[in-house]
Amino acid sequence: MNDAQAQAQIQALFGALRNAAAPEVSEAIETLVRDGTDRELCRVNALTFADKRGLDEEKTISGFLHASRLGLFELNWNVLCPGCGGVLESGQQLRSVNKQSYGCALCACAYEPTLDEMVEVGFTVSPRVRRIAAHDPHSLSPWEYFRQIFWGSGIDLPDDFGNILEEITIDSIELESGEKAQMSVQLPAEFVIVFEPVTHAAHFIDVKGEPTRERQSLSLIYNKMPSHTETTGMQPGPLRLSVENKSDARALPSIWVAGKMLHDLLGKRRPFLTAKRMLSNQTFRDIYRTDTLDVDQGLKITSLTFLFTDLKGSTELYERVGDIVAYDLVREHFRVLNEIVAAQGGAVVKTIGDAVMATFPTPDRALAAALRMRQSVRDLKKDLLIKIGIHEGPCLAVTLNDRLDYFGQTVNIAARVQGLADERAIFATKPVVQHPQVAKLIEQQKLMPTEQLAALRGVSDKMPVFQIP
Repeated sequence: MNDAQAQAQIQALFGALRNAAAPEVSEAIETLVRDGTDRELCRVNALTFADKRGLDEEKTISGFLHASRLGLFELNWNVLCPGCGGVLESGQQLRSVNKQSYGCALCACAYEPTLDEMVEVGFTVSPRVRRIAAHDPHSLSPWEYFRQIFWGSGIDLPDDFGNILEEITIDSIELESGEKAQMSVQLPAEFVIVFEPVTHAAHFIDVKGEPTRERQSLSLIYNKMPSHTETTGMQPGPLRLSVENKSDARALPSIWVAGKMLHDLLGKRRPFLTAKRMLSNQTFRDIYRTDTLDVDQGLKITSLTFLFTDLKGSTELYERVGDIVAYDLVREHFRVLNEIVAAQGGAVVKTIGDAVMATFPTPDRALAAALRMRQSVRDLKKDLLIKIGIHEGPCLAVTLNDRLDYFGQTVNIAARVQGLADERAIFATKPVVQHPQVAKLIEQQKLMPTEQLAALRGVSDKMPVFQIP
């Protein structure tokens, strides 16, 4: 395929994107691909992208998902260290996240993966659309490797990032596969880290005591095997560091002063698109319906909000107006509910008869959707009433019946709470009502919830449930 044919094909893909995404979002994505720097096209943070351009977040996420489906971008799932924000593992499918724990050498900690804040979703331009340096990470300069490959999009790295790293770096070196080298440095009376980002290896040096003129020595080997972070005590003075790269890729060992400057650099965070939020996005569920998790995978989410609905009196409706009219009404009710859920950044997990199970990243989005659902169904037909229950808590993301689903007591409680609801009331549990944004919404709407203790099947003790009129 010659250049003219390739460009025509790319323009056809952008045409398809304009048909699938909001006009302002498709235009912004096309401009990014055409005019953006290489750095801007690597692991795009969809939330930051939307914020800088004044775009709606949900429409922007949807736009990048459609762009990925068309082959304009590649979708990346990155496991992040909660401490330093470093990428511990990266893959193009969520099914690659399947470990009991991930260790971060830089933080010397191990973390059990959760989809809330430990897995980010980024978008990198496809090499078939535009080649960027990050498609060959080992062509990047060491500082750009740290910026674009090692740290995730939730770290808000400043424009003078390279200058800051230069200030905290005592020395650094590039080692090709199989190479050895020696670094001769003066150790300050500081806590020092020898960090290698490609193999994710770290060695701490606790430098204290009386300065010495005698040369101290340390040898480090980098390979594919995960290494335990060790600490060596040394005195201020000369150090000969011998390093050997036994891995099959370039290594980038750097000697850093682990002081306030490094701490401040890693403390600057910004919101990023989490896997939890992605799984609760309707566009994602529609596009990646059966290609998300392995059957036996099961990944933890520490907080997800569930909303269950059911039509009250639907059986009587069929008898009163006839099958055809009732069916059309019920189908229209599903369409309205789907639109409301998607507008609030949620996703419909499944329908069961006349009932809907939906998820939202936060309780306030679920309550806002519930209030709209209640009014919209009433507007659809005055005697068509909907029962709604909301609960928030931890759960497992699983694959059931070839579909992304959720498992756990939180799901069970949400379904039971919906069963308590009468004709027009919304029932919600205490974690939902006490959420700060929900409390604000309740106050704005002047809703005045009433509390009651309810016995729920499968729950040993009665629990407080709030009726929202």
